Amino acid sequence: AAEALLRWQHPQRGMISPTVFIPLAERTGLIQEIGTWVLDEALRQAAAWRDRGLRMRVAINVSGHQMRAGDFVDQLERGLAQYGLSAGRFTCEITETVAMEDTATTQRAFARLGELGVHVSIDDFGTGHSSLAMLRRLPVAELKIDRAFVSDLADSEGARSIALAVMQMAKSLGLRVVAEGVETEAQRDILIGMGCDELQGYLFGKPMPAASLAVWAMDDTGAAPMSFRPSLFKATEPVQ
Repeated sequence: AAEALLRWQHPQRGMISPTVFIPLAERTGLIQEIGTWVLDEALRQAAAWRDRGLRMRVAINVSGHQMRAGDFVDQLERGLAQYGLSAGRFTCEITETVAMEDTATTQRAFARLGELGVHVSIDDFGTGHSSLAMLRRLPVAELKIDRAFVSDLADSEGARSIALAVMQMAKSLGLRVVAEGVETEAQRDILIGMGCDELQGYLFGKPMPAASLAVWAMDDTGAAPMSFRPSLFKATEPVQ
């Protein structure tokens, strides 16, 4: 059912956006099944890329339901062992709202992710109500500035102030900053000027099938001008 939902297409509008089907999946209880499928697909694909010589960090969006269920980290650990993958090659992206939940199950999941060595990222940062004390306690490596602020950077002094404040706070906590939803050169230049660590968005690449991504990532001519190489693991080379 989950895979069918992911692949379902509207007869007039084409593929359904995650912003539409994810809330529906959460309301109907399908999000657990979808999350399990996504996790296994991410691990399987990472192993396939590794076998082709491409060692690239893979990000997995984790829903609040998965964090609260208590068995997500167990599933991840079993999958890593099954495919022979290193935990350090994966990023778990968890929304700011879920990260700030002070529940025993959620906090235990965070602690176990840290112990496992997974790269933990706080997604959609700036849209919730973060506690600096909570952020300091979590095994977090980076913050992702929400696209709502990035989209207004060129025209809004308020958006620029928020983005800069997030970056300064992150640096003070020893965290990296990723800006998502970068679509224009003006946004890119502003963020680089602020000292943002990584940029993500359609300006650099649009969603593509796994096979196309592998070709794009391994193509020196296509990837180099977009500074894609530095985000790849140094070990990216043909497997011996």
